[in-house]
Amino acid sequence: MPTDIKALVANRLGENYELHDRYLNRTLVKVQRTIGFDRVYARAKGAYLYDKEGQDYLDFLAGFGAFNIGRNHPAVRKAIQDVLDLDLPNMVQMDCAFLAGVLAERLVARLAVQGAPHLDAVFLCNSGTEAVEGALKFARAATGRPRIITLENSYHGLSYGSLSVTGNPFFHEGFGPFLPGVAHVPLGDTAALARELAEGDVAAFLVEPVQGKGIKFPRDDYFNRAQELCRRHGALLICDEVQTGLGRTGKWFAFEHWNLQPDIITLAKTLSGGYVPCGAIVARRAIYQCVFPRLDRCIVHSSTFGRNNLAAVAGIAALDVIEDEGLVENAARMGEMMEARLRQIQQRHEIVDEVRVKGLMCAFEMAEPQAFFGKLGWKFYHALDPGLFPQLIVTPLLQKHRILTQVAAHRADVVKFLPPLIIGETEINRFCLALDDVLHGLRRFPGPLADVAMNFFRSAGKGSPIKPEPLPA
Repeated sequence: MPTDIKALVANRLGENYELHDRYLNRTLVKVQRTIGFDRVYARAKGAYLYDKEGQDYLDFLAGFGAFNIGRNHPAVRKAIQDVLDLDLPNMVQMDCAFLAGVLAERLVARLAVQGAPHLDAVFLCNSGTEAVEGALKFARAATGRPRIITLENSYHGLSYGSLSVTGNPFFHEGFGPFLPGVAHVPLGDTAALARELAEGDVAAFLVEPVQGKGIKFPRDDYFNRAQELCRRHGALLICDEVQTGLGRTGKWFAFEHWNLQPDIITLAKTLSGGYVPCGAIVARRAIYQCVFPRLDRCIVHSSTFGRNNLAAVAGIAALDVIEDEGLVENAARMGEMMEARLRQIQQRHEIVDEVRVKGLMCAFEMAEPQAFFGKLGWKFYHALDPGLFPQLIVTPLLQKHRILTQVAAHRADVVKFLPPLIIGETEINRFCLALDDVLHGLRRFPGPLADVAMNFFRSAGKGSPIKPEPLPA
């Protein structure tokens, strides 16, 4: 008998953390319980999540940026339902899927409007990390060169090639050795990049226009100088737009902020419409054809689910929503408002050292305050755990104000928020008032630390303890 999904949810919703503790990632469960994130969400709409009691939670995490158009958008749902009603053939593989072709056409047309008509060939896949993996292969095939240069602190995904080019040691621990021929250079250091490119064996320089870990980006023409160096030395420029693309930074594509002409870009997250995983590599046609140069090489790079109908219509519908609802323009306006409000908060709280905003990709970094009790608290928290302090912001934002945000990076005093692009002044006001209140709370001792400690002791009695599992024989 088929499972009655509605009855299943009605009868068992609330067992979430017990199920994950038993069958999935129990360490993640422990963390969520410790920081007070073990909420059970029963419904989602637009910029809000709702628990079983109907309380709203402002979602300023947006699925790590996958929900640019908000959650459960009716236009995407209708597109998916229409495809299901048509009973179309799907993933025949030895054919050319119609809807995948339409999505590719839409992406190329949009890029042309945004000043990149040279990006005219599309490969569809399932995720950001898969798009990055493919882009690395495309670059090597097109140049015949082995090496890839990326930036320090970068994040490009967690599958092996993407992890190898990720310039963040936190994600490397325990998984080496990594792919050879990868070097990481500091953001803004043109000389370091030039030295690597001068070796003459670099296939591509891969960058996030805005780094997701910490929301870091150059304030000058560094990317333009880097692009010129790539051209001079015969290397490709790849822009990883998995998180930054499709409106997140107040432009359709973040490379537009610097008027770049990348040779390859990667997309995902928002292309899903929040429903069906969808990723894309968009490249110059000449690069693309180097991957598929002969008839017998027509499928040497492929993806079983990459051209499926549900993903294609989700992508088509998401692009329509972004354009029809003016979400790119709204992201730019709301980003300006957010930055202005954050700078006002910065003036009131000396602990807020730097504000970094590009559209609705936002973060603030904290530094040790000068006031005696503030300095005392800072040193105390950091002595307990170098990565604890930003959690003292994120936890009360959720527990007290029902706003979901995240710590931006490992052992960095940075809080990051990625609101959906549909937000307005109401959501910005709610967030900024809440943040101001939480920052005031930090002036008390122990302040928010007591809440985190209480969560820790509460979680210690729930589920299975974290302990090493025996290795298979």
